[in-house]
Amino acid sequence: MSERLLLLLVIPALFISACSFMVKQTERGGKEKPGIIQVRPSDSSSPAVLSLLQKARTAAKAGQLEVAEGQLERALRIEPRNASLWHYLAKLRLNQGRLAQAIGLAAKSNSLEHADRILQADNWRIIAHARYQQGNIKAARAAQARVGALTAETP
Repeated sequence: MSERLLLLLVIPALFISACSFMVKQTERGGKEKPGIIQVRPSDSSSPAVLSLLQKARTAAKAGQLEVAEGQLERALRIEPRNASLWHYLAKLRLNQGRLAQAIGLAAKSNSLEHADRILQADNWRIIAHARYQQGNIKAARAAQARVGALTAETP
């Protein structure tokens, strides 16, 4: 398969998976159904941080990325070791096209939280997508392989 065709197939997959991934959930009666697990704010987040995060999400959905950025930065000043906040800022930077910053912020999030495989995998998706957009296909594939390893380990 040509490199160009492979890239056309990889782009949508990376983009779609940049925010969440599919897992099997069990319905009543033991039947499996697909579901989506998304990165959630830390359980230990303060009410102020949760409020700022909600404002950031609302602003981002409305296309007000600068407002969302400000809310996330305020939240990080309150809880600078909150890996979820670094993750959300990385995702915002990716959407802004600030690829190098997205990679750095996702890596920072991963350095703060080693136990949360869902968060780690989603950070590697951000890195893979940014690397692909930078034209670094080899690094994008390596990051996507990390996603595969993490999601294979997720119960």
